[in-house]
Amino acid sequence: MKLEELTIKELKQGYKYDEINGVYKCNTCDLEFVDGEIYDIDGKLYEAKLAIKRHLLKKHERNFNYLLNLDSKYNNLTSNQKELLDYFYQGLSDKEIAKILNVTTSTIRHQRFMFKEKALKAKLYLAIYEQALLNKVKEKDELIPIHKGATMVDNRYVTINEEKEHIINTCFTSLDPLKLKEFPAREKKKIVILGEIIKLFKKDKEYLEKEVNEILKGVYDDFPLIRRYLIEYGFMDRKKDCSLYWVR
Repeated sequence: MKLEELTIKELKQGYKYDEINGVYKCNTCDLEFVDGEIYDIDGKLYEAKLAIKRHLLKKHERNFNYLLNLDSKYNNLTSNQKELLDYFYQGLSDKEIAKILNVTTSTIRHQRFMFKEKALKAKLYLAIYEQALLNKVKEKDELIPIHKGATMVDNRYVTINEEKEHIINTCFTSLDPLKLKEFPAREKKKIVILGEIIKLFKKDKEYLEKEVNEILKGVYDDFPLIRRYLIEYGFMDRKKDCSLYWVR
């Protein structure tokens, strides 16, 4: 699940609850538990809310570990900082940590203070940001979320809804079925177009190359070009021998 889709509370608890559909979804593996259904975990029966919590304990040990080591451009913690935060999480005293790291207790106290200072700065920034921008951006000006497998994220990926709609309406002759007029040279347009084409493929499903080709043939005559760009821009991945493809 993407970081931007989660609140701080959801990040800390390890799952997101979709009130409309009554679904609890694990942040780590995207496994879902539906309200009203009963789940058997190690021979015991649980309702959805308890089931997601048991799942987190059984499969992912500590949600804290997941957050601490999250592979994200937003996680800029050093290995030393991660180690120290892990000791704090375990509830070790400053004296105990200092002994393990072979430093003075005052050094650990200082690091604890610095973490607190950074948290307060982040808290103030978040409060300012939410009041200034959150829910005040017009729908046409909202940024399009960057897809999970994006490579070399830069200005090419900065697209608003209005731009996306214009690109789709001018580059496709039909949206149902999807028919591409021409594949553009402009990078931003490529990304938007590929973002529409990838929707034709199911997540968590592996495709043979001939199956990929068959789907893409219906969209554009030069389907090998589209297939190559889906890989190059991180929308799809494949085995080295090109025997299997899947959505990233």
